Amino acid sequence: MGKFSVEIVTPIKVLNQENINYIRCPGLDGSFGIMKQHREGVIALDVGEIKIKTGDNTEWYATSGGFVEIGSTKIELLLESIEKSNEIDVKRATAALERASDRKNKPEEKSDNTRLEASLLRAMNRLRVSKK
Repeated sequence: MGKFSVEIVTPIKVLNQENINYIRCPGLDGSFGIMKQHREGVIALDVGEIKIKTGDNTEWYATSGGFVEIGSTKIELLLESIEKSNEIDVKRATAALERASDRKNKPEEKSDNTRLEASLLRAMNRLRVSKK
């Protein structure tokens, strides 16, 4: 199995990883995997989990969306945010989920339903990924 590199860029940090065997990303139309010699392209990403396999090691990350650019030798992820599963602050994510749930139950808060649903989705995703 061939290996490739991944560069993850967010507004606050850049992560570089080498010798990647496989990466799975949350596309807008569902999850998709990338291996060496994948067809080049740019794909929009949704809120979800990113799985990165390097040999026998698997790492999980929570993301709130962005884009992936697939090149011939390098994959670039341009993301709004990314958190490694073991670095997610579970208390903070739980509090965010509770706040979003409370707002959902208040009629005066429903005027911005899209933003509310996005907050709920991000918080639930972070909690799910933190368990991996």
